[in-house]
Amino acid sequence: MDKIDATTNETPIPSGGVEGGYQYIELYQQARQMIFSHSVDVMNALRDEAFSDFQRLGFPTKKVERYKYTDIPSLFAPDYGLNLNRYDIPVDPYEAFRCDVPSLSTLLYFVVNDAFYQEVLPKVSLPEGVIIGSLRDNADIVKTYYGRLAKTSEDGITALNTMLAQDGLLVYVPRGVRVERTIQVINILKAPSLLGRAGGEAFMSNRRVLIIAEESAEMKLLFCDHTADDCNFLTTQVIEVFAGENSNVDLYCMEETHAKNIRLSNVYVRQESNSKVKHNILTLHNGTTRNKLDLVLAGDGAECQCNGCVIADKHQHVDNNTLIIHEAPHCTSNELYKYVLGQSATGAFAGRVYVAHGAQKTSSQMTNQNLTSTREARMFTQPMLEIYADDVKCAHGSTVGQLNDAALFYMRQRGIPEKDARMLLQIAFVREVIDQVELTPLRDRLHYLVEKRFRGELSKCEGCRLCN
Repeated sequence: MDKIDATTNETPIPSGGVEGGYQYIELYQQARQMIFSHSVDVMNALRDEAFSDFQRLGFPTKKVERYKYTDIPSLFAPDYGLNLNRYDIPVDPYEAFRCDVPSLSTLLYFVVNDAFYQEVLPKVSLPEGVIIGSLRDNADIVKTYYGRLAKTSEDGITALNTMLAQDGLLVYVPRGVRVERTIQVINILKAPSLLGRAGGEAFMSNRRVLIIAEESAEMKLLFCDHTADDCNFLTTQVIEVFAGENSNVDLYCMEETHAKNIRLSNVYVRQESNSKVKHNILTLHNGTTRNKLDLVLAGDGAECQCNGCVIADKHQHVDNNTLIIHEAPHCTSNELYKYVLGQSATGAFAGRVYVAHGAQKTSSQMTNQNLTSTREARMFTQPMLEIYADDVKCAHGSTVGQLNDAALFYMRQRGIPEKDARMLLQIAFVREVIDQVELTPLRDRLHYLVEKRFRGELSKCEGCRLCN
C-alpha cells in the first residue's frame, strides 16, 4: 500500500501483507509520535503494549475459533485513510441524523467517527456527578477503568483499536444516581471532504467507549450507527461496561448504515453482585457487521439479558459472537437472537456459556432462531455450553428454517397476496425480540422500522435519512 493519508496528506500507509496486518504495524512505527501527540496519557499508556500484541496476533483469520465465520483480513485489504492529525471534519449532526424516535425524551449526544462532538450538547442539566463527554477531557476517571476489560493480548481487533484510538466517549454515573432520561448517542460516520467527493474512497475510524455505572446506579443508553456519506467506511469499536453492585444498565445498539459500511464491534461487560444488564443489538441495514460480546457475571445474583435482531438481504453479512462467563453462584443469563435472511445474505451466530467451578445455582438459556427466505441465503449457528458446576439449570437451542407453508397457505386463502403474507410472517417472527425493548416509544418505533425494512424501504433511502 502506498496511499497517502487522505486527511493529513502527510503519513503514508506502507505496503505489507494484509493477513498479518503488516501495513498497520509499519504505519504505527512511522506515525507513533503523531498518534501520541493528538491523544492523552491515559490512552497512550496502553498503546505500545497493544502494538506489541498486534505484532504477535495480527488480524484473526478463520482458523481462530471465534472468527471462523468472517474473513477479517480481507476487510482491511482496501487502502483506508485515517485522521491521525485530528483535523475537524465539518458536519451538521441534525442534517445527518433524521431518524428520531417520537415521544422518546432523550439526552442526545453525537460522536463523529471516533470523536465526541462538543458543538451540540443537551440543554438539560445532568444529575449531580454524571459525566457524558470525551475520554480526553476526563482522564482522572478514565485511567481507573480504561483497558481493564478489553485485553489486547487476547484479540487482534481490540489490540488494533487500542493501538490507534485517540479519543472516545465516556458515560459515568456515580453511586446511587439514577439517570431518568435515556442517553442517546448518535455515531455518525463522516468522511473528510477529499474522500467524500470521490465516493469510492475508504475511510477508517477507531472508536472507544467507556461506560461506568457505580454501585446502585441506573442508566439506559441507546447507540445509533449512521452513515452521512456514500463512502467506504470501516469502524473498529471497543466498548467497556462496568456494572457495579445493584446497578442497572440497559444498552441498546441499533445499526442503520449502508452497504459500503464495515462495522467491527467488541463489547466487554463486567457485572458485580445483584447487578442487571440488558444488551440489545439490532441490525436493520448494513454492509458487513461483526459483533463480539464478552460478558462476565462476577458477583452473586447478577443477571443479564442479551437480545439480537438481524434483518439482512442482498450480499449483507452479519456475524454475532457471544461469550457469557458465570464466575459466581446464583447468576442468571438469557440470550435470544433471531435472524431473517434473504437473497444472498450471510448470517452467523456463535454463543458460548461458560459456568465456572463454584458457580452453583446458575440459570442460563440460549436461543437462536433463524429464517432463510431463499436458497442462496446462508446461516451458520453454533450454540455451546461449557459447565464445571453440578447444580445448574442450563439449556440451549438453535433452529434454521423457512416460512411455515401451512401459515402461508392459510393467509393466501384469505386473500392476502403472497408477498404481503411473507412480510407479515417475517415481522411476526422477529417481534419477540423487539418486544424485549422496555422503552415503549423505542419499541413502537422499531416495529415501524422493521416493517419498512421488510418492505425494502430502508435500503432505498440516501445515507441514514430513514425518516424523511
